[in-house]
Amino acid sequence: MLTALEIVTTVVVGVMVGVEFAVPFFINPILNALPGDNGLLGRIHGGRVGGAVMPFWYIGSLVLVGIWAVAGRHEDGTGLVIAAAALLVVSVLMSVLLLVPINNRVKAWTPESRPADWKQQLTRWDRLHYVRVAVIVAAFACLAAALA
Repeated sequence: MLTALEIVTTVVVGVMVGVEFAVPFFINPILNALPGDNGLLGRIHGGRVGGAVMPFWYIGSLVLVGIWAVAGRHEDGTGLVIAAAALLVVSVLMSVLLLVPINNRVKAWTPESRPADWKQQLTRWDRLHYVRVAVIVAAFACLAAALA
């Protein structure tokens, strides 16, 4: 049963990492290249979709890693699983304290109601997201190493 938990947890976190990695390296460059307000509209919609799904994915990933850490506490690699849990806690805190407030503003915008500093706000979100991606990639690496 522990093996199944380890595999499911690693896959869930790995897919989350893939989705979050795709945002700054693929999705946002595509949206930024669209003409007119189409890119902004895409990011607004993305903020709504991500804002609805990602809290469950981040918390769910953290819960799965926590269960793995407890269930496998006497197994080799538990320190790596605990490190992954700590990194996921950092990612959740970053999200709640830094990224979600910006996202909540963005998803309420329209092309007509966007603030004068909208580009700076998106740039700040992007920079913070790069850091969050690095944190969750490190968490995923810890989980993968714990499996080895």
